[in-house]
Amino acid sequence: MASSSSAPAKRLSQVVSHMASPSTSGSADVFHSTPYAPPDAIFALTAGYQQDKFDKKVNLGVGAYRDNEGKPFVLPVVRKAKQILASDDSIDHEYLPIAGLPSFVSATSKLIFGADSRAIKEDRVVTIQTISGTGANHYGGAFLQRFYEPWLGKSKEEKKIYVSNPTWANHKAIFNSVGLTPVDYPYYDSSTIGLALSSFLDFLRTAPAQSVILLHACAHNPTGVDPTRDEWKEIAKIFKEKGHFAFFDCAYQGFASGDLDNDAWAVRHFVSESIPLLVCQSYAKNAGLYGERIGALNIVASHAGDVEGGAARIKSQLLILQRQEISNPPTFGARIVSLILNDEKLFAEWKEDIETMAHRIIAMRERLHALLVDKYKTPAPGPNGWDHVVKQIGMFTFTGLNPTQCKAMVEKGHIYMTANGRISMAGINDKNVEWVAECIDKAIRGQL
Repeated sequence: MASSSSAPAKRLSQVVSHMASPSTSGSADVFHSTPYAPPDAIFALTAGYQQDKFDKKVNLGVGAYRDNEGKPFVLPVVRKAKQILASDDSIDHEYLPIAGLPSFVSATSKLIFGADSRAIKEDRVVTIQTISGTGANHYGGAFLQRFYEPWLGKSKEEKKIYVSNPTWANHKAIFNSVGLTPVDYPYYDSSTIGLALSSFLDFLRTAPAQSVILLHACAHNPTGVDPTRDEWKEIAKIFKEKGHFAFFDCAYQGFASGDLDNDAWAVRHFVSESIPLLVCQSYAKNAGLYGERIGALNIVASHAGDVEGGAARIKSQLLILQRQEISNPPTFGARIVSLILNDEKLFAEWKEDIETMAHRIIAMRERLHALLVDKYKTPAPGPNGWDHVVKQIGMFTFTGLNPTQCKAMVEKGHIYMTANGRISMAGINDKNVEWVAECIDKAIRGQL
């Protein structure tokens, strides 16, 4: 028979064991089942680059502009705007209106649609300030999920938003998070390293009427492959015939060609054709305000005012979305952009800064192309030689390199790029373009 002194010890042991058990609701690790999420591929590339000690290393992964010295570029006009703000004693730190800084909201819609836009003059454009283009995509998807008429009463699986294959890596995650189902449509032709126009148009013709289709307004991310104006007209014609909804993402206005109006042409053409649409804007790239997270969402309504389908009703619901999520948008980036957009002199200086960035990238395209064609005579990955390097537009280029070649570029060339062959042209400069070209050549030939 057990001694009486051992009974309390046994009971104490049971209590301790019980408290340590992970199944006990009151004392278990309440996050015990949380799985480890893989790191974002782009940020993982950047981390690898930062840890690399190789003296010729090159970061072609991150989508941020760098000057010819490989350094972050603060636009001169942005520096000037910041100085103006710093010396203005009337500026306070009160909340902005829920829709955002009024002077910014008004000016940003004119930038994308044009100051003479009929939709703006008719008060049919609803605009709210967002947390850069990411926030605009999020709100655009969330609004459609709740109020897009053809989707009412349908399940998440039926609320399909069609996105180009490939597209910006974050698009699908954003749309999934707001209750939509992203589905690929054909866009990029790997055999020609160009636009799969025929397949794209066939998809538009056969997609269910009133489908929601995401379009990159300019400088397609990640391919750099844009339709021509005539091709945009074909696309718009089918949109109009089928009643499709155009979900425009415009992250590179001005940055693509160096011309703000040129890069807004597709959006303005769709508006002129009375195609239902919304437009997401970002000032990360074209103003270099990556960390200030300044953007906007614009929805073009069928009517002005508080009527069915009217702009006032749409705005009222966007304000609720904003209030529920961030309450009020941040001020600093909006004040910078507002100054630039609303001051004639600053606006002219901004256009010069945009041209500087865009033209440097265009020059690097030409330099890389010349090295591959003339110096190294590198075998091309497609039927059109290396012309895609100069024909593609904007920050990114799809090189045509396969995953094995891309892996060699990273591991042996110390050139950090994604496995799909995408490179950021902003990361190429006079000091490293020869090394990049040499490594591409060796990778293509299997010698790296």
